[in-house]
Order: sequence, then structure tokens, then C-alpha cells
Amino acid sequence: MEFFRIKKDIPFMKYALILNAISFITFALAVFFLVTRGLHLSVEFTGGTVMEVAYKQTADIGKVRDTVASAGFTQDVTVQNFGGSRDVMIRLPVQKGVSSAQQSDQVMAALKAADPEVTLRRTEFVGPQVGEELVHGGLMALGMVVLGIVIYLAFRFEWKFGVAAVIANLHDVVIILGFFAFFQWEFSLSVLAGVLAVLGYSVNESVVIFDRIREAFRKFRKLNTHEVIDHAITSTMSRTIITHASTEAMVLSMFFFGGPSLHYFALALTIGILFGIYSSVFVAAAIAMWLGVKREDLVKAPSRKDLDPNDPNAGATV
Repeated sequence: MEFFRIKKDIPFMKYALILNAISFITFALAVFFLVTRGLHLSVEFTGGTVMEVAYKQTADIGKVRDTVASAGFTQDVTVQNFGGSRDVMIRLPVQKGVSSAQQSDQVMAALKAADPEVTLRRTEFVGPQVGEELVHGGLMALGMVVLGIVIYLAFRFEWKFGVAAVIANLHDVVIILGFFAFFQWEFSLSVLAGVLAVLGYSVNESVVIFDRIREAFRKFRKLNTHEVIDHAITSTMSRTIITHASTEAMVLSMFFFGGPSLHYFALALTIGILFGIYSSVFVAAAIAMWLGVKREDLVKAPSRKDLDPNDPNAGATV
């Protein structure tokens, strides 16, 4: 399905050096903010108090959040449903000089003042050691995803495409993290899930473009490498706009209507989708071109035994 078709190829690779210079500056700034400011980690990573409370009727999450804030917990607090509409989970950050039991008692006093029928199901303290394990597990997951991408693209296309895609995808991840470090947005497990989702989403776009490049090498034998890449990217423009626009519409609906629990998850996806388009077109394709990808890498010439001696075109270049 295509909304439109561009008849003349857009010379994307003509501006590849300038656009990748901008990309490198953005990447360097993201690394700088990650080093100097660091990520604002959520309770899952830093430790804190987790409370589960139950209401007789459907819980009003907004009202519960306001009640917890009125008790003095305004920063890094997570309030969300779990299990059912009457059950609420509250995560509180570690406070110096205040024990987990004291935090729990303070919050429950505020909740009972607002609704005397609320009951405390359980409360527990999540130590920093758990947070360290989550960080380690998240980094391991990220490493396995990157390794899987390299292996998949190396077998599917060629090692140069694998290297180009990994550089482009890591570029997306670091820039997302850079945004979270610069604005000090809360980095939670849901955001980590969003970052991993962006990796898969971005590599999908790269695979589509790489597939069109291979197809163009077979179809247009007189075009050089950068002309083939320009044609491949141009031919996917309609598909790219349809796919990313529909995905972004869903993500924006989560951002505006999903509440605080989905806010940063949707924000990470939005940044990732926008930079994923950019990196697939201007970073991955350009790096593959600079690594020297050529027709012979993707379209193998037939061996002599495969040629038909009676075929007048036998021996011609593929």
C-alpha cells in the first residue's frame, strides 16, 4: 500500500556527511549528559518502599496520587493499579532518616483520612541490591539484543550491514538516554522496556531499507552504490510514513491518555521512533556505504557450472 510514489530519487547520500556530523554531535552531547548528570533512576533501581492497598470500590488513581502527595511524597512516587481496579500499588523512594515502616504508616494515615475503608495488603522494602541486579539484568538484555541484531543481519545480508545497523541502533539508544539524563526524567523499568522496543523497531526499519538496497543492486546494474541507496530509501518513503505515523499515533495516545505510569514509556518510544527513522536512513545506510558495500557483496555471480553453454547470455555479469 502506498499513499504516494516519488518518481525521482532523492539524493540522500549527497548530504550524508553533513547529517552524520550533526548526528555525531547529538550523540556526543548525549554521552556528555549521561556522564555529567547521570540517569534519574526510579525506585525499582534505587530501592524504596512498596505498598499494596485495597479499596472497597474502584480506586480513583488520580485521587490516591494526590493523597500520597499531600502526605509529603511528591517526588519519584509511583501509584498504579495492579491485579484489579480496586487494588493499588504505591512505590515510595528512600528518605534519609525515615524508615520503611514510618513511610508506610504516614501514607496509610493519609489514605484512611480520605477513605476509612482502605486496607493495607502488604508493605515491603526493596533494597539497593535489588536495584543493582535490575541494572545488571537490563544491561545484559541490551547486550543480547545487540548481539542478536549483528548475527541476524550478518546472515541475512552482509557483515557491513550488521555493523552499520548496530552503530545506528546504539546511536538511538544513547540519544534516548541522553534526553532522560538532560531533563532528569525518571528512568524506570517501563522506560527500559521502551528502549529495548526501540531497538527492535529501529532494526526493522533498517532491514526494510537493506532489503530494498539488495533488490536495487539486482535490478539496476548501471547505478553506482550511492545511487542504489538513494533509490532504495526513496522507494520506502511511503511505507515509512504510513508505518511510523500509525505507530506514533498509538504512542501519543498512551502519552496523553495513559496516565503517569505510561508517560515516560511513551516518551521514550516517541524519541526512539523519530531518531529511528533518522538513523535508518542517514546513519545505517551511510555507514554501510562508507564501509564499501557493493553489488558483489549481495548479488553473487553464477559459477561456470551453473551457466548454460547454449545460453547466449552465459558469462554476462550479474
